[in-house]
Amino acid sequence: MHPLTPLLLLPGLMNDERVWGPIVPALGAGRHVHVAPTHLHDSVGASAREAIGAMPPGPFAVAGFSLGGYVALEVCRQAPGRVAGLALLDTGARADADEARQARARMVEAIGGGMATLDQLAAGFAPRVVHRSRLQDKPLLSLLADMAASVGSEGFAKQQRAAMDRIDSRDVLGDLQVPALVLCGRDDQVTPLPLSEEMAALLPDAELVVVEDAGHMTTLEHPDAVGAAVRGWLSRVDAGLG
Repeated sequence: MHPLTPLLLLPGLMNDERVWGPIVPALGAGRHVHVAPTHLHDSVGASAREAIGAMPPGPFAVAGFSLGGYVALEVCRQAPGRVAGLALLDTGARADADEARQARARMVEAIGGGMATLDQLAAGFAPRVVHRSRLQDKPLLSLLADMAASVGSEGFAKQQRAAMDRIDSRDVLGDLQVPALVLCGRDDQVTPLPLSEEMAALLPDAELVVVEDAGHMTTLEHPDAVGAAVRGWLSRVDAGLG
């Protein structure tokens, strides 16, 4: 039996550990799983350093969702010898374009200047982050709002600054000789499928999984499909360390 590789999970923008909540039980018992926050620092570098420091010694696998994917790529940059597997969910490896940076800066300014509340911004995100078939899913929308509230305005501003200042990480992908999973909702409007296709093409050992009838929030919209993909990826990672 192969040893179970420790797993680092990284949440996305306005998300806490609950964005991974439906996936963790699907991973089975006995695996060390740590969900590291992504709202405590205003750089992906600082978030990555803290997350790496929270893991047990030796190799581990890392999975990042959305903004967490940017941090996961930085984890690979900082600790390449320790990363035994990489999963990138609904994210991308490119740096922000100028237009995206400006949009993030406007949101930070709006909250800091009292022109908008985090609740208002979170509500405005909903139509972009969930599939059109889930726009009336009150429990899902309530969870998204509650996670945003737990991150808070200061955490949201730090996440946005980290995202807008991140560097292009496509150069990291080609050197990662480890099992990789790239997963994306078919109708993801935030980080569209071509970004995932690009990352999968650059990674030496990647499986690309497209989740049908899903938007950006795949872990919450289709946890069974995502859980199955993550389990399959981890079995490849574990076998590589066995």
